[in-house]
Amino acid sequence: MSEPLDAVGARILDLIQNDASLSVAEIAERVGLSSSPCWRRIKRLEDEGVIQRRVTILDKEKLGLTFEVYCTVKLSLPTKQNLDTFEKAVLAWPEVVQCATVTGAADYELRIVTRDMHAFDDFLRDKMLALGLVSNIESRIVIRSVKNSTAAPLGLVSPFIGAARQERAA
Repeated sequence: MSEPLDAVGARILDLIQNDASLSVAEIAERVGLSSSPCWRRIKRLEDEGVIQRRVTILDKEKLGLTFEVYCTVKLSLPTKQNLDTFEKAVLAWPEVVQCATVTGAADYELRIVTRDMHAFDDFLRDKMLALGLVSNIESRIVIRSVKNSTAAPLGLVSPFIGAARQERAA
């Protein structure tokens, strides 16, 4: 960021990440600005890449996507070419909702969402194993999701958010 995050900027980010449907006028009112300066701040945050995109969070269960699995994946030979090939494939697989390169015995941690165990098995056989790059997969089926947030912990970067949350909780 070109400028440090002040209380108004932190509040704008907090509002947007918790409800992307808010209009600029609604955000401006909540942070105590008029619409034009608020829009300029939001635009600057977008231009700087702090706000990457705005999304709608869907209820996967209502859509029939009730099977969630965390998979630890080890490639047979983790060369740059194999890593690049695997990552390119992951980007094309809609079942994979998160993928991270990790330290330790494995190369990747994937979060996979699909309809059921059969669809997951099809995914493993027809997509992941069909690449011919994977030597080991350890799967852990999610029984119940306790916390699922897309919000960045702004209280860790802005004391204004942490203090505002503590005041609301009191």
